[in-house]
Amino acid sequence: MATDHLIVFCTVPDQGTALSISQALVTEKLAACCNIVPGVRSVYMWDGQLCDDNELLMVIKTRQSTYQDLETRIVELHPYDVPEVLALTINGGFKNYLKWMDANVEEK
Repeated sequence: MATDHLIVFCTVPDQGTALSISQALVTEKLAACCNIVPGVRSVYMWDGQLCDDNELLMVIKTRQSTYQDLETRIVELHPYDVPEVLALTINGGFKNYLKWMDANVEEK
């Protein structure tokens, strides 16, 4: 059962960044909820260099119809040149939770 709902992953360098982005997304009704998960270790290549960084993972709940505005806002607020912003479709979920998401995300 496909829904209009998405989970968006976004890594950030620190707690302050996670809080400021989360608060903006929720108060602007671009996301119903943002979970901030500490203790993420990211190993990746950047500018030809191997990087090994401690980050936090944001798990953002939103709607497909709001995704483009959410992505734009994350990019505006994020300190990275190329922030990780990955959206995954929610194929099902507890109906009351999905209704709660609908009530807290402004449909575009």
